Amino acid sequence: MQLPSGATVAVVDGQKLSLFRNSGDEGQPNLTALPTESVNTDNKSGGKGHASSSANPDDSTQDEDGFVAGVTDILNNQAISGKLTKLVVIAAPKALGEMRKHYHAKLKEALVGEISKDLTGQTSADIEKAIAAA
Repeated sequence: MQLPSGATVAVVDGQKLSLFRNSGDEGQPNLTALPTESVNTDNKSGGKGHASSSANPDDSTQDEDGFVAGVTDILNNQAISGKLTKLVVIAAPKALGEMRKHYHAKLKEALVGEISKDLTGQTSADIEKAIAAA
């Protein structure tokens, strides 16, 4: 996958968020770490139309889903405000599935690609390799 210059890369699992910006170009990406906002984990809905008790039977799953929904909320707000125009999401498979339930239309427009893989804690070089291989 080609990573456009200036694109934001969000690397997510159920407990951690890392944000990067491609300060290079499509052919030679160079990921630079970005500061992350505090994530609001109050939304433990399990997605639209699901009560948390049936969608998320245990506290651990509810906590992870709440974190992922909070991350998506941050990304949605940035896309709506125009701060985020190109986005690649790299997330653990379960986290990616939960994120998709919360994508705003503006975030979908900004989405350049998704990679269903847990790369949290990996170096920017490893993330660049995963994007190039996708």
